[in-house]
Amino acid sequence: MGRVGSNAMTRIIFFGTPDPAAKALRALVKDGHEVTAVFTRPDRISGRSRKPRPTPVNEAAMELGLPVYTPPGLHGDDVLNDLAATPADIFVVLAYGRILPPAILALPPRGVLNVHPSLLPLYRGPSPVVTAIRDGAPETGVSVMLLDEGMDTGPVIARSGPVPITDADTAESLTDQLFTLGVDLLVETIPAWGRDEIEAVPQDDALATVTSLVEKSDGELNFGKPGLHIARAIRAYHPWPGTFTRWDGKLLKILDASVSGTGEDLRPGVVSINDGRLTIGTGEGSLDVKRLQLEGRGAVSAADFLRGYPGIEGASLPDPD
Repeated sequence: MGRVGSNAMTRIIFFGTPDPAAKALRALVKDGHEVTAVFTRPDRISGRSRKPRPTPVNEAAMELGLPVYTPPGLHGDDVLNDLAATPADIFVVLAYGRILPPAILALPPRGVLNVHPSLLPLYRGPSPVVTAIRDGAPETGVSVMLLDEGMDTGPVIARSGPVPITDADTAESLTDQLFTLGVDLLVETIPAWGRDEIEAVPQDDALATVTSLVEKSDGELNFGKPGLHIARAIRAYHPWPGTFTRWDGKLLKILDASVSGTGEDLRPGVVSINDGRLTIGTGEGSLDVKRLQLEGRGAVSAADFLRGYPGIEGASLPDPD
């Protein structure tokens, strides 16, 4: 790979789509880097107006006066030619939502950098934050890596310190925390990487763990599992796909719950009401439900729910189909 001049700001082609990526784009420009092009997903229909809405990265690029490309895919010659004709030292990819083909990965002299919300080689793949919470991992972190043709298998050029995972963390809150940290790490790392002051360290494949894509069905609760596992799943699957069961012919979302410390001995799935508290038996211990939402209704506290639906007491919630 070629060397960027030690006094030059890095020329970057940026790929990204959601809010965290927009924050990274703004931070790179603020730090003085020359973003020569921005690639993001096409506008999407959203809201009641059904009007196409640009992605957060597209909006940020327009505010910053940067050239924006929104191709439906990356495999055509037109995209490759546009990229090859645009001056760049590195490409930066942050939550773009598409895999860059090998021909694009080979273009920039200093490679393609990516922010991944885990301490690689742990939790490679599409759902590192969800899986770390669901597994009960004590900590996680952020890695800045060079993309290769594998799934998060490229060498690491920077890694954050460990970030504790607490009982208050959801996938949403922890993802926000990690990407804020990742943006800072990326901005800090790029100048040194451009000056050849950082060595890319290959990952140890023997230590790798791989995550899978989360499906809607993953959110259906199985009360035969231990309460601790269920409480973790509720945090891991917030906000999507959410965690749910069924009662009285309707979908019942469990939005917030913890393992009960009162020692009730309930059969899995059986609902109990005690001093205004709603508890559900599990395969090990009970679940103390804090917040829930019945299909067609708004989200409410357990106490408010019980005032409207006291008949749930004694109900036996079903196993997944």
